[in-house]
Amino acid sequence: MTKVVAASVAVLLVSGASVGAIAAYQVRSDLGTGVELQAAQGETTRPAPPSISEYEGGFNILVVGTDNDASQDQGAFGERDATLNDVNILLHVSADHSNATAVSIPRDMVVPIPSCAKEDGSGYYSAMSARPINEAYSYGGLSCVASTVSSLTGLDIPFAGTISFNGVIEMSNAIGGVPVCAATPIKDRYTGLDIPAGETVLSGADALAFLRTRHGVGDGSDLGRISSQQVYLSSLLRTVKSADTLSNPTKLYSLARAAASNMTLSDQLTKIDTMVQIGLALRDLPLDDVNFVQYPGTTGGSGVYEGKVQPNKAVATQLFDAIAADVPFSIPEGSTGIGSQSTATGDGSAASPAPTTPADTATPADPSTGEATAAPTTEVIEGLTGQTAADQTCSVAFGSN
Repeated sequence: MTKVVAASVAVLLVSGASVGAIAAYQVRSDLGTGVELQAAQGETTRPAPPSISEYEGGFNILVVGTDNDASQDQGAFGERDATLNDVNILLHVSADHSNATAVSIPRDMVVPIPSCAKEDGSGYYSAMSARPINEAYSYGGLSCVASTVSSLTGLDIPFAGTISFNGVIEMSNAIGGVPVCAATPIKDRYTGLDIPAGETVLSGADALAFLRTRHGVGDGSDLGRISSQQVYLSSLLRTVKSADTLSNPTKLYSLARAAASNMTLSDQLTKIDTMVQIGLALRDLPLDDVNFVQYPGTTGGSGVYEGKVQPNKAVATQLFDAIAADVPFSIPEGSTGIGSQSTATGDGSAASPAPTTPADTATPADPSTGEATAAPTTEVIEGLTGQTAADQTCSVAFGSN
């Protein structure tokens, strides 16, 4: 999610007077023509409107991290038989653009995959009732991932994009590194991550190793990796929105180029006007009104869920009903996840700040009396884990809990 946020804000500012029209043209050239999001068999898609501001009910962007991009160094990251969508983050921005929620979907979660169109146009793959979600990319590319996530969440997805390992490396370099906190030293021989306790500024291959580590954090599961990733993502967003970044045209341009040249976007998202509108919608969001949450799920299941993640459908229904209706919600106290903890107490028990009430629902006046009516109650979704972008959190080493 923050990669799209970073790209949007950077493109917005680069296209202004800071660098000039030539720079904006170069960034647009890097984006290419984009990928058409095709509907799964038997489904229809709603075309994206000409203006973000006209999108009723907010808008959604899917960001997919792939593990086997053709341009990346296979020797460095390992060879794979197929390209998998190992990171799946769905960003929802509210209709009044006052708050945003980024939902990370565990790569190992078992879900239905619809009958997706083959990329060569020769027909459709067969639908599957229970497969790990990270297989969706191999059954129809970005379109199939978007269709799978849309079916899973009930949300329309008009915008989507992929980013490769190389993209993560180049964006962390462009921004000058991302500071992350580790509660204790973290080592992972599988990714090569080796960082001390406390704050470390990560860039390049080290940033990628931090995002990829699974065996080094939490309980060694994909759930622990996601909550650790949210430590990085929230810090990245804080860094992008800092004065040091926004007032530095060279850094902004480098960030925009790094994002644009290492992402494959859906065709509607490659339009500069759309990117600028997204940047405008996100530019002034307070950090405590940006929620990073994990799609609810558990490990330790049996049958098709053995060794995988089983979705918690009851909690997920609460989450996506609230998102679809733009109803404010908050995360239970101490629920940062098994791979991270709050820096306030060192044990994860500090509460995440509740998002502020959106402007269109904040203490409305009774038209007959002119007196303020009661503000809506913010729903606490029990069983939900995550943090806001403002929360200071640290990753937890494997076996520390």
